[in-house]
Amino acid sequence: MDKFKQLESFVSVATLGSLSAAARAEGIAPAMMGRRLTALEARLGVKLLVRSTRRSTLTAEGSMFLEEAQRILRELADAEHRIAQHGGEPTGHLRLTAPAGFGRRHVAPLIPGFLQRFPKVSITLDLTDRLVNLIDERYDCAVRIGELDDSQYIGVRLADNKRVIVAAPSYIKEHGRPTTPDDLAQHNCLSFGSQGNQAKGWLLRDQDTIRPVRVRGNMASSDGSVLHEWTLAGCGLAWRSLWEVQEDLQAGRLVTVLDDYAAPANGIFAMLPQRQHLPRRVRAFVELLRDTYGKDSYWAPHRTKRSA
Repeated sequence: MDKFKQLESFVSVATLGSLSAAARAEGIAPAMMGRRLTALEARLGVKLLVRSTRRSTLTAEGSMFLEEAQRILRELADAEHRIAQHGGEPTGHLRLTAPAGFGRRHVAPLIPGFLQRFPKVSITLDLTDRLVNLIDERYDCAVRIGELDDSQYIGVRLADNKRVIVAAPSYIKEHGRPTTPDDLAQHNCLSFGSQGNQAKGWLLRDQDTIRPVRVRGNMASSDGSVLHEWTLAGCGLAWRSLWEVQEDLQAGRLVTVLDDYAAPANGIFAMLPQRQHLPRRVRAFVELLRDTYGKDSYWAPHRTKRSA
């Protein structure tokens, strides 16, 4: 059994916290992951993990070994990356992660064309709204939306992310159109759970300042697609990214409100581990994202409609 596979499996289980989670991340059966760990422990002659069906906990020896295993894998990856720089064509496996909604609409559709152009590359795309640890979980690139707040990664700005307050025409017809941020207190506002900026309020421009406006409503969800469907159904107002609702605005299924108070756009970024040498496959994919999202023609067909 490959010794490096054993190391990779051990690091994955240790960082993700369970054997089943690590097996899902790698796309193999939990039993295979368990055999790798058993073989590693037998070869070292020590117990590294106390495993249960739901949780894996590092032993004292496992904690000591984890740091060394991560170092070995990083050095191997760096050596491979340095060698890859001398080749002309991108090769190897590319691990990507992106927010679920954005990834489905704007990352996944780009992958078939990329692989057709670079047939020696393979790609795994993990869609999750969880903020993954790129280094510990060994991702090559993460697409993230919002302002950067993590200095341990390198961020490449791909495009602006405009946010708008939207509602179905049926909701506006029944409840009226808010004309100032203070009017939101009289409306049913659909909130994105208790996460991110929406936990502090919806960011709106008030004269020359940007302030969070507290909102209230009878429906909240941590799933953006659920909020989208509720908004289409006329359940209330929602503060959403333009990339998510632009087609509905173009078709008239949604309209925007309070456009004059919209906060400045935040960013769409490609996040990279702080490595001195990036493999060509990573650089090529980031260039594809930047070239695609940076073109006005990519977003231009989708225009917003304001309610009458």
